[in-house]
Amino acid sequence: MAMQTAETVIIGAGQAGVPLARALAEAGRDVLLIERDALGGSCVNFGCTPSKAVIASARLAAQARRAAEWGVRIPVVEVDFAAVMERARSLVAEQRGELEGSFRQPGAPRLLRGEARIEGREDGRFRIRVGEAVVLADRLVLDTGSRAAWPDLPGLEQVPLIDSRNWIELRERPGHLLFLGGGTIALELAQAYRRLGSAVTIIESGPQLTEREDPDVAEVLRGVLEAEGIAIYLGAKPSRAEAAGEGVRLHLEGRVLEGTHLFLAAGRQANTDALGLDSIGLHPGEKGILEVDDHLRTGVEGVFAVGDIRGGPQFTHTAYDDFRILESLFLGDGARTTQRIVPYAIFTEPELGRVGLSEREARESGRPYRLGRKPMTESGKARDIGRTEGFIKVLSDPGTGEILGAAALCDSGAEVVQLFVELMNARAGIRTMLDGVHIHPTLSEAAKNAVAALEGQS
Repeated sequence: MAMQTAETVIIGAGQAGVPLARALAEAGRDVLLIERDALGGSCVNFGCTPSKAVIASARLAAQARRAAEWGVRIPVVEVDFAAVMERARSLVAEQRGELEGSFRQPGAPRLLRGEARIEGREDGRFRIRVGEAVVLADRLVLDTGSRAAWPDLPGLEQVPLIDSRNWIELRERPGHLLFLGGGTIALELAQAYRRLGSAVTIIESGPQLTEREDPDVAEVLRGVLEAEGIAIYLGAKPSRAEAAGEGVRLHLEGRVLEGTHLFLAAGRQANTDALGLDSIGLHPGEKGILEVDDHLRTGVEGVFAVGDIRGGPQFTHTAYDDFRILESLFLGDGARTTQRIVPYAIFTEPELGRVGLSEREARESGRPYRLGRKPMTESGKARDIGRTEGFIKVLSDPGTGEILGAAALCDSGAEVVQLFVELMNARAGIRTMLDGVHIHPTLSEAAKNAVAALEGQS
């Protein structure tokens, strides 16, 4: 039986694990990275990279269909679904190949392929089995990611299922997709598939889409999606699923829906159940999540959790920042922590860029705030480019003028919200933006006008 040792073993080659392994190796530390599948985690392999590629193709198709509004005639718009998906897969293969190649370079971290399972301790170290090999580690970093949660719905095992992992393998355009869930993954891909030619239905058990967002945000997104021909059922709780020929039949209260595929998008489950964590006294909580402190330390000394499996926001950019926290802790002064401002986006059209408190969160917490809001119909740039859906709104502290949160629901909203992110990181007040000169016409100018609305300025 092969035996290896390492000061630090990282299980999972995601957006935290890979850069951490590199940083430790470059610093001359003894590090071993274990990965059972492809390098790069969900972002590279089935998340950010392929989904944004497909969304780009879908946006182009939608723009072409509306070309006459800009005085451009495109008589026929044809979507080659297979080519769209192949382009996305080629981008995945390219990034994956670059990652694989980087681990063959001199000085690269050691990489061990296989399924890792912790088997308690041996000689004071953590014992990890990987196939026929055994690894002993002084320190463990867990970066095993998450998967689509399997809802408690009878009949799921009998119907054609798609989820956030296997969707990229589709070769033929689905006839009618039923999305179970109305969150980020569902909205982004529902709009994309609809624009690529599929019929789409969204089934959400809650009272609105995007449950964490303000109702005005949810209503704009709902209106946009319905205008594109997507059927949306809110407050809908399926009782069972069953096969319907080669498709699926979904039973709701008082209604039956039929489609060709069921897309599971009803939350995430952390990949911690097969790690053998109980052997070292570590017990995940709800949905497999591991509780961590501000430095990503779990309740077991020497064990750290990063990425989707630790509590808090589950985004690629937070996973990468987790790497920076552990780099600071292992190689620096340990000053970096999870006390951070985390923006995020929903890449629909219009995009939603969000940071900080929402209006609803501020009200529910009793936090005093002032609100500035500008509809995109009042933005010169939005009108020029024909993208007037949505709005930009910002919350500020009535006393200090510091920005508490912002929502940019507009064209390129994920980029626009970064203006507010940087001001919040600098703890700068609204005067910083108001006193600046913004290029006209731009969407950043619209963001400034939302801030101006806080003080009743034009």
